[in-house]
Amino acid sequence: MRTTTRRAMRGVGLLCAAALSLTACGSDGTGDDAGSDKAVTGGDLRAALKEGGSITVWAWEPTLKQVVSDFQERYPKVKVKLVNAGTGNDQYTALQNAVQAGAGVPDVAQVEYYALGQFALGKSLEDLSRYGASDFKRDYSPGPWNAATIDDAVYALPMDSGPMALYFNKKVLDKHQIATPTTWDEYLDAARKLHAADPNAYITNDTGDAGFTTSMIWQAGGTPFKTRDTSVTVDLVADKGVTAYTEVWQKLIDEKLLAPISSWSDEWYAGLADGTIATLATGAWMPANFASGVKAASGDWRAAPLPQWEKGAEVSSENGGSSLAVMKAGKNKKLAYAFNEYANHSEGVQSRVENGAFPATTADLTSTTFLSTTFPYFGGQKANEIFALSATQVPEEWSYLPFQVYANSIFNDTVGKAYATDTTLADGLKAWQKASADYGTEQGFDVNK
Repeated sequence: MRTTTRRAMRGVGLLCAAALSLTACGSDGTGDDAGSDKAVTGGDLRAALKEGGSITVWAWEPTLKQVVSDFQERYPKVKVKLVNAGTGNDQYTALQNAVQAGAGVPDVAQVEYYALGQFALGKSLEDLSRYGASDFKRDYSPGPWNAATIDDAVYALPMDSGPMALYFNKKVLDKHQIATPTTWDEYLDAARKLHAADPNAYITNDTGDAGFTTSMIWQAGGTPFKTRDTSVTVDLVADKGVTAYTEVWQKLIDEKLLAPISSWSDEWYAGLADGTIATLATGAWMPANFASGVKAASGDWRAAPLPQWEKGAEVSSENGGSSLAVMKAGKNKKLAYAFNEYANHSEGVQSRVENGAFPATTADLTSTTFLSTTFPYFGGQKANEIFALSATQVPEEWSYLPFQVYANSIFNDTVGKAYATDTTLADGLKAWQKASADYGTEQGFDVNK
């Protein structure tokens, strides 16, 4: 599932006067075992399911509808109210408002990986390690698991993942005798060759996107964001991943080799369909979007491993993905956790995969059925083999800022200028660093000290 970050969210995330006082925005909980650190056993969960009750789940992910139906059929005394409170940022606004008001907080909420830190810092999320979730580490691919955990705390269970791949229009590249690039330097050369052969064709589109940029830096070995307690480091200037990314991407910008089209626009879908946008580097959730939104190009596209920053390397990245978190202010945390585990660690996972979700669970990523699935859209290619391998190649060291939602909201005010003015990408990233660091300092963090 794609990450939604484009809409400004200046009031979301750390909304209290200072981050150090954000604990007041959360809650010690009002439900079962409120405020307790006591371990919850499997017997406790079974008893709660047998007794029954009701929970509310805020989520926009469509495959959960079937999971809810299956869960209620298996546990008829449990009623699950599935509410779409908005996608991404819209839900986070509503969720934070409910937490602050102390009323209307759901029992379970879908939270994208990049946003988890903000809600965890605010003491809004239940630590699921006391329910035994810390034993699940080996059951998930490293990218999603690391995003859902902070130190010894488990703040969510991964729903899906977005290991990256390079989607390419084979028909277009073959027409111009361009080999599928295996490095980003080759990608730059392919961009030049394609645009020279057809001035209306571009290797890809890009008008500036925080999620894509951080994914590229992640793959390049970057660790620009570090947090320890209230100490935060933001390095978007000298970080090795940042410099590797800007060296190649600045050339693509300077030479006007990127289609000036925003993703998810009508023009974007048209470009994917007619071949004027020839590749996309994005998450493994993309095939369903191709099949539904770019039907005219069925059979033209293929998937390949992400190009590498160093020849011969085998490193990938994540782009997008969500988790389900149990809210600390929820009224029935045992049932909430039981539903979460069902949806993301047991029977519900297969149901979601069958309905189009890309799994974060290693058992599903390595299953014969999953790996042997053919994609008619990609000419019968077994694309899951590429996606599953990508999931194992994601560096574990990556982390987001504890105020990443806000940082992403100002991306186009800073880095975005590099796509529309004489501002360089390096200067844009430097401005993003300063604006993000200033905000973090205002919220009570010790930033870059």
